[in-house]
Amino acid sequence: MAFVKKEFLHIFRDYRTLIILFGLPAVQILVFGYAVRTDISNAGIAVLDLSHDEITTDITNKLESSGFFRIVYSLHSNNEIDAAFKEGIIKEVVIFPEDFGSDLTREGSASVSIIADGSEPNSANLVSSYTTAILSEYSAGLTKNISATMPVIRSEVRMYFNPNLKSQFMFVPGVITLILILVCALMTSVTIAREKEFGTMEVLLVSPLRPWQIILGKVAPYFFLSVINVITILLMAWFVFELPIQGSLALLMAECMLYILLSLSIGILISASVSNMQAAMFISMLGMMLPSLLLSGFIFPIENMPKIYDYVSAVLPPRWFINIIRGIMVKGAGFEIIWKETLILFAMTIFFLVLGSKKFKVRLSQEEK
Repeated sequence: MAFVKKEFLHIFRDYRTLIILFGLPAVQILVFGYAVRTDISNAGIAVLDLSHDEITTDITNKLESSGFFRIVYSLHSNNEIDAAFKEGIIKEVVIFPEDFGSDLTREGSASVSIIADGSEPNSANLVSSYTTAILSEYSAGLTKNISATMPVIRSEVRMYFNPNLKSQFMFVPGVITLILILVCALMTSVTIAREKEFGTMEVLLVSPLRPWQIILGKVAPYFFLSVINVITILLMAWFVFELPIQGSLALLMAECMLYILLSLSIGILISASVSNMQAAMFISMLGMMLPSLLLSGFIFPIENMPKIYDYVSAVLPPRWFINIIRGIMVKGAGFEIIWKETLILFAMTIFFLVLGSKKFKVRLSQEEK
C-alpha cells in the first residue's frame, strides 16, 4: 500500500502525466464528438432566382430558415456561378428558371436546377439531398392551397468540377496537405532534437557556423526533398488517379513551396522547445496530425462544427492550404481567388520562422554556458 501511495504521488506531481490521463481524453471526445458529423448545418449556398415570384421567395426563405443552409449570394446571371464556386464559400447554387411560379400553378410541375460543388463529394451529396427534400416538402404543402393534385417540383442535380463524384478529387489534395506538414515538421524537429540528445550539438557550437546557418543547413535538404515529394504525388495523381490540374502548375508549385517552408518553420520551433527526439515526435504527430485531419476541412466541413472550432481551425495552416490546393487543382482558381489564404500562410511562415529562430538562439546560448 505504501508503494501504491508513492506511485499516486508521483503521478500527481507530474503535470504531463495528468494531462495525458485526463486532458487528452477530454479533448478527444470534444473534437471527435463535434467534428465527426455526417449531417450538414449552416452550409453556404447561392440562389439564382430568374422568376422573382412569391413561390420562389417562399422556397428561398424555407431553405434559409431550415438551419441547414445560409444564403451567401443572390446571383443575377449564370455567368456568376463559376466565380462563386471558385471562391470556396458556397456548396451549391439553386436556380429557379423564368416563370417558375406560374408553371407550378398552372401546369402542376416545375423544375429547379441544383448545382453542387463536386470537389467535396460527400458534402455535395448531402446538400443536394437536403435541398431536394425541402423542395419536396414544400410542394406537398402546396396541395391544399393550389389544387387537388400534388404539385411536383422536379430537382435537376448537377455536380460542378467533379461530375462523376470521384473521391480522389477530395482525398488527393487533402493527403498532400497532411503529408507535407507531417513529414516536414516531424523530420525537422527530430533531426535537430537528435543533435541535442546525442550531444553532437556541442560540436556545432564550437564551429564557426552561426545559428541561422545551422538552421538553414538542417532544413535545406528537407525542403528540396519535400519539393520532390510534391512532384511525385502530383504525377501519381495525374497518371494513377486521373486527377488533372485545372489551374496553373507554376502557381501550385509556388504555393506548395510556401507551405513546405511554413511546415519546416514549425518543425524548427518544436525542436527548439524540446530536448529529445521522443518529445519532438510526440508533439509533431499528436499535435499536428489529429487537428490537421479533423479541423482542416479535409474530411468534415468546418461549417458543420460549433463556432469555437472555426476559430481553432483558423490557426491551423492545413485549413488554408487545403483551400488553395483544391482551388488550383480541382477548380482552376487563380491567384486572384486564393490571395487571402496565401497571405495568411505567408504571415504564419514569418511568425514561426522568427519565433523558432529566437527560441533556437536562446537554447544555443544556454547550452554554450
